[in-house]
Amino acid sequence: MKFKFLFSLPLLGCLAFASCYPIPDKPKELRPRKKDVTVTSQDQQKIQEQRDLMKENEAKEKEAADIAIEGNLDTPTPTPPSPPKKTVEERVDYAFANPVPGKEGFVFSPYNNKEVDVRDIPSGTLVADPTYPATEKKYFRVP
Repeated sequence: MKFKFLFSLPLLGCLAFASCYPIPDKPKELRPRKKDVTVTSQDQQKIQEQRDLMKENEAKEKEAADIAIEGNLDTPTPTPPSPPKKTVEERVDYAFANPVPGKEGFVFSPYNNKEVDVRDIPSGTLVADPTYPATEKKYFRVP
């Protein structure tokens, strides 16, 4: 009986140790990578073209200034900077206010959730939030 007990004790210890060993996860299937496709909108392409043009103009102006300095040190002829062309319009999407339930012509401001009277103002109109001072005006659209 002692022999069986002594023999089973190490066997139980090995089984307990083996049960604590973590089972490795299955290896993930390797999928072929898709090509990186950069999706750019027309606006982004226009902005990039304008940046490239600005860099070219700056490089040309710098070269012209270097040539003028090297060629005639006494009287360099300054080239007037060309005015920047503003073809891209800055468009800011303003938040829409939430209507107050049960009150026609009143909305909650999207910035501080206070009621604002917008009676007789058409839908979609840009309105300044009257609760903010003039230095930090916040605008929202009427729903």
